Parts: sequence; C-alpha cells; structure tokens
Amino acid sequence: MAFTRFSSPIGEILLCGSSAGLQRIVLTAEQTPDPEEEARDDEALGEARGQLLGYLAGRRCHFSLDLAPGGSDFQRQVWSALLRIPYGETRTYGQLARQLGREGAARAIGAASGANPLPLLIPCHRLVAANGLGGYSGGLELKRRLLALEESPGSQE
Repeated sequence: MAFTRFSSPIGEILLCGSSAGLQRIVLTAEQTPDPEEEARDDEALGEARGQLLGYLAGRRCHFSLDLAPGGSDFQRQVWSALLRIPYGETRTYGQLARQLGREGAARAIGAASGANPLPLLIPCHRLVAANGLGGYSGGLELKRRLLALEESPGSQE
C-alpha cells in the first residue's frame, strides 16, 4: 500500500491506497503509516490529492477515483448510500435507514458512518441527526465547515 501526506485548508491529510483504490484518509494525519505495510508515493496518489484539494477549495463537487474501503457488507451498503447523497444536501440517519429498508436502524447507520475510512470521498458529513448535526469523525467544527463549503456557490467541476 502507498501513502501520501499533504497540507490542506483543513489541516494535514494522510491518504493511503493500493492498485485496488483508495483505502483510508486520516484528516488530522497524526497517524503514522506502518513502514512495513506502506511506502510513500506522492506521485501515485497525486490525482487523489488534487481532487481532494479541488473539493476543499470549492472547485469540485464530485470525485472520480477508485475506492476500496474494505469493511463489512453492511458498512459498504451504508457507504454506498452515502455516495448517493447529492453535493450540498443532507440526509438524516433515519432517512438513510428507511432508504436501505432497515427501519429503526438509525444507530447502526450512525456506527457504520462513523467507521467510514474515506471521509470527504465518502461524504459521511452529509449525514445528520434529526435534531442537529450528529457526529463526525473529524469533529463537529469540520463537519460545519464542509456543509458550509457545499452551500456556497462556486465553479465546481
């Protein structure tokens, strides 16, 4: 697996992937890659870095990258549903549970969303509680910033 680490408007980002696709994003990049399993390859992950930076600059509203997040069947089902939430829109945990035919599974949806290894690319920040923001692995302030970014008009690709 390869990794790259770079500065962004939301802080340092660690991005990991393989020939199968992107596997993990760490938003605070405090995590150190395992040198036995990962090798730095800024060039191989350059397109992903560029697309993420374009999104964070308000110039991109979707990604065209191969994703390989792993996870259980249920988690992948939730992450796939998150990918279908349009840019600039939100859904509640309950709405997503009903959409997936799992009425009453809002907490399980929240847990799967919280386990998302590819935040930003799989837009779990677009998932909110019925009465507020809900949680976010990158923190609520970052969730607010991302939702505000998607509300502002720009020249998105």
